[in-house]
Amino acid sequence: MIQKLHSKSRLSTVILAALLAILSVLSLFVGATEIHISSLLSGGMELKIFLLARIPRLLAILCTGIGMSVAGLIMQQLCMNKFVSPTTGATIQSAQFGIALAMVFFPTMGLWVRTLFAFALAVAGTLAFVFFIQRIQVKDTVLVPLVGIMFGNIIGGVTNFISWQWEINQQLNTYFSGSFALIIQGNYELVYLVVPLVILAFLYANHFNIVGMGQDFSKNLGVNYNLILLLGLSIASVITASVIVIVGQISYIGLIVPNLVALFKGDKIRGTLLDTALFGALFVLICDILARSIIIPYEIPIELIVGIVGSVIFIAMLMYKLKHGKKAIRPGRHGRHHRHGHHHRHGHHRHHGHHKEAAGDA
Repeated sequence: MIQKLHSKSRLSTVILAALLAILSVLSLFVGATEIHISSLLSGGMELKIFLLARIPRLLAILCTGIGMSVAGLIMQQLCMNKFVSPTTGATIQSAQFGIALAMVFFPTMGLWVRTLFAFALAVAGTLAFVFFIQRIQVKDTVLVPLVGIMFGNIIGGVTNFISWQWEINQQLNTYFSGSFALIIQGNYELVYLVVPLVILAFLYANHFNIVGMGQDFSKNLGVNYNLILLLGLSIASVITASVIVIVGQISYIGLIVPNLVALFKGDKIRGTLLDTALFGALFVLICDILARSIIIPYEIPIELIVGIVGSVIFIAMLMYKLKHGKKAIRPGRHGRHHRHGHHHRHGHHRHHGHHKEAAGDA
């Protein structure tokens, strides 16, 4: 039985990897300029476009999809709420606020100063959101992301005020609408920062699982709760800020991708992290191909495609959660074959899961 479960787990990973490889190759030949394999062999302008634009764009897409999906998974695990993500946890809005501050106070300092401000404010905003929901002890799963959305809207309002007051709204608009259209060699390499951060997330996956069970549970197992919480939220925040600085805002990836993967693979972060990364990259790649193909030779911002699909899935998730409760996020943990263990689990969480309730247990 265990071997069958492992084989199914590996099969899903292999399928996702194969689909991602096929579509990655296909995406290199999709765009306003038609590129043929024969023309690549002969060199010329098409080869330059392929090397300077198409390949960097593909790498940026893969890093964005992997990074944002993993960031969402980490935040959901640490907060024990399946509706928390960079979109609903004020992380994206905080990064944009940091970029706006950098433009106002250091207008001539360039990309790296904006990046540092985005990193700092993204981490600060995410920590403030988590601290707030822990202190008010929100028990309603759906209420937690709504609080995050309101908090993010407040930060976004301040950012818009600054942009109009200091007349930087045109510059700032680049960071409010995600698009890969301007990705070329030399201006996107910062997004590679996602790679070591995702590797770090793999290394600390078990620690994130333990911290998600609550402070008391972590202490009993000898895990430094505050340190791991800070590490996990910092990883998610810096990944998000890296994407915002290079690509712009792309919402809902960190929200919907981990949830869709969890429906088939469960909630344990180490068991779902690889599939979440692969499916996130695949999802963004498909949306980008659509954005380039719908109105050729023009291109739709990918934020529009992802926003529409993500909004529909998010609403469906909310409705399903309101109707079915925990069945929406933990399929397979209940039912007739689990009936005898229900009271035992309930008692276990009563002792160790207080923090889970405080963070809005999903």
